[in-house]
Amino acid sequence: MHRRSSIIWRGAVLGLSLLLGLAISNSASAYHSYLLTVQQLNAGLAKAADKGTGPAAKGFVLIDVRTPEEYASGVIPGTDLNIDYRQIKARHREIGAKLDDHIVVYCQSGHRSNIAAETLADLGYTRVYNVSGSMNAWTEAGYPVETPRR
Repeated sequence: MHRRSSIIWRGAVLGLSLLLGLAISNSASAYHSYLLTVQQLNAGLAKAADKGTGPAAKGFVLIDVRTPEEYASGVIPGTDLNIDYRQIKARHREIGAKLDDHIVVYCQSGHRSNIAAETLADLGYTRVYNVSGSMNAWTEAGYPVETPRR
């Protein structure tokens, strides 16, 4: 009888371990957007420069999710839209993207754009990229900033 209860107990522990492992792996995959470095973004923008302007030529939509005041202070060249990260859920249709189109978002440091990227992913967009370090990393890398088109 003692041996049987020991086997049952070990089975329960194993089951609990597997369950916890699944919960941990599921929480680890809670983030479902991707990170993009400023070097990768710059390379993508450089490739697109030969093809023209706009999201279709670039192959992605580039969105500044900072405030309108921050946006007016300068943007990454090739930026298509400015939608404050707090409004991204309500205004996502303005992006004009299909759920499987590539969407790249940036802010000042990467924190707000991470929130925006995850919000877009929660809405069903499957190829959403947050620029790591965002504008801070862009300017630190020495890349150009332009006055936004209005």
